[in-house]
Amino acid sequence: MALIDMHDMLQHAYRNGYAVGAFDVVSLEFLEAVIAAAEECRAPVILSVAESHFEYVDPQLLLPAVEAAARRTDVPVAIHLDHGASLESAIVGIRLGCNGVMVDASTESFPGNVGLTCEVADMAHGCGVAVEGELGYVAGVEGEDAERHSGELRYTSVEEARAYVERTGVDCLAVSVGTVHGRMRGKPKLDFQRLARINESAGVPLVIHGGTGLSDDQFRRLIGHGVAKINYYTALSDIAGSTICANAAGEATGYTDLLRGVRDAMAADIARCMRLWGSAGRAAEVCVQCRRWQEVEHVIVYNASLDQADTESMIERGRAVLATIPGVRQVLSGRAVREDSRYRYAWLVRFASRAVIDCYREHPVHRRFADALFRPAAADRLSIDFELAGPDEFTEPTTQRGIRGPASPRQRAAGAGPDQVLA
Repeated sequence: MALIDMHDMLQHAYRNGYAVGAFDVVSLEFLEAVIAAAEECRAPVILSVAESHFEYVDPQLLLPAVEAAARRTDVPVAIHLDHGASLESAIVGIRLGCNGVMVDASTESFPGNVGLTCEVADMAHGCGVAVEGELGYVAGVEGEDAERHSGELRYTSVEEARAYVERTGVDCLAVSVGTVHGRMRGKPKLDFQRLARINESAGVPLVIHGGTGLSDDQFRRLIGHGVAKINYYTALSDIAGSTICANAAGEATGYTDLLRGVRDAMAADIARCMRLWGSAGRAAEVCVQCRRWQEVEHVIVYNASLDQADTESMIERGRAVLATIPGVRQVLSGRAVREDSRYRYAWLVRFASRAVIDCYREHPVHRRFADALFRPAAADRLSIDFELAGPDEFTEPTTQRGIRGPASPRQRAAGAGPDQVLA
């Protein structure tokens, strides 16, 4: 598994003066192109899925494929929800496998932006998930993605940047310094002096939205002033479109013929970006120095004192309500195959990370269900929290403590015992 904590990944880039590419994925061709380039360059990468694309991409289908690709490769990968519009969007993104979420409240007033971002940050950090906020507004100019970002460009306020980071606790900050969503018209003029002051004031990894159309020198200067994550989509969309058009102008007639060469053309541009932004060749050190992203399986086996009909009713209620808790990815229940099994029933609740163990146990939805329905009916029970991991997954990164402080005893244990969580 190559899923990596996104907070750690961006902190590594920020400390070491390079930027990780966040490439929006809208199809399997995009997904395969990003992974192929990352493997070729041995680069950490962020697979980004934008809520603004959900009108023609079903996230319930796309994100499982993104997660499967991330787990299959051996380069470090994070999965990010881009331009989430609400707290509910962030909760769903985490449920579908994102370990980084962006809340885009950039069109709100400063207090409104801070308020919504705080809500998302409190929830996401309780799940161990990194949060990106945006201050200022990156408008759209032209191209496929531009119409989703209407209005006038608004530069990030240097004076507000530090207050925003301190109040919200975001892990990284998207800033507006002259880039645009979509294609640039003419030569872009970026406010590097503003960016330098924001970097000094905010003290967190900075993010650039609208990476298409910038020169090599501009990218280098952005990274030199604290940019550790660069979003990149329009150029890839244009490459895919032009390749398909070229195929159509030839002898291609069927769908697969029209897509011939699309993946390789996009992968070549992604690899160029990775080399330019300095992430190429960093995979090994990121894997060693950053924490792996590991889900937790919460398992309960129990016997119920209720009759079968009431037991099934209790289980059905649990499946419905427990799945709504932030950080819960899946809730399964079952019954023993053998009649003589020591325990007759089981729950399997998948948590996004270790951090969810505590917030799940204390969540009011869980407490109401456990206290009113489950515990009275299941006095005879056993529970355990464990991580699904390969033989090398339990090796802690050498600089973990220097990134986010020492793990708590509960985090180190991720323990097993008869009285945890639902028990």
